[in-house]
Amino acid sequence: MATKEESIVRFVKQQIRKWESDTAQEDRQQKIRIPVITVSMEPGSGGSMVAQKVANRLGFDYFNRDIIEGIAKSAKIRTRVIETLEKERLSGIEDFIASLYKSQYLYPGIYMEHLLKVVNTIAGHGRAVIVGRGANFILPPAERFGVRVLAPLKLRIQNVARTYGVNDEEAKQRIIRRESRRRAFIRKSYNADISDPENYDLTINTGRMSIESSVEAVIAAVSGL
Repeated sequence: MATKEESIVRFVKQQIRKWESDTAQEDRQQKIRIPVITVSMEPGSGGSMVAQKVANRLGFDYFNRDIIEGIAKSAKIRTRVIETLEKERLSGIEDFIASLYKSQYLYPGIYMEHLLKVVNTIAGHGRAVIVGRGANFILPPAERFGVRVLAPLKLRIQNVARTYGVNDEEAKQRIIRRESRRRAFIRKSYNADISDPENYDLTINTGRMSIESSVEAVIAAVSGL
């Protein structure tokens, strides 16, 4: 059975082949400006499903939280991914990262340094949906469209209980623990509030909108840019 890291390595290799074979991509991006879409979510809100469906509908690459975190933690994978960008573009990314550190906007550290490079590398290729890891705080507002997906706690408890086959109390505790970790990561890493709507371009409540309607709302918003 493949380990999580082996699965990520496989994914990265497939993604690199796709990027390298897409020789017309640069021309398309110059003619049609479509931002990278970042998706942040409350646990159990269905945000991952919304993100995946948006990526499928738009033909975008899909990067979930586990993939981003796995690449950022592995120097070997990180180097291989970053090498797919032109040197001059990477230099621009380095300058942007440096400016964030100088303004003390980001918490310093090796993992964060790798994370910023990975997210910016993905964004450099464009046409991607990035889930979690505070990607909306890493990329300049002009370079991304930030989405926040939320839902009433009662609905989220029901969703988590059904997904993991646990009772409501266990589901609630899972949500509380995950929310706490995410809030702490964003606060420590970016000195920001993950729940502040001003940090996003679009906020969706799946307690009032279906998953399909939420997908349509994101696509409509991005298409109008």
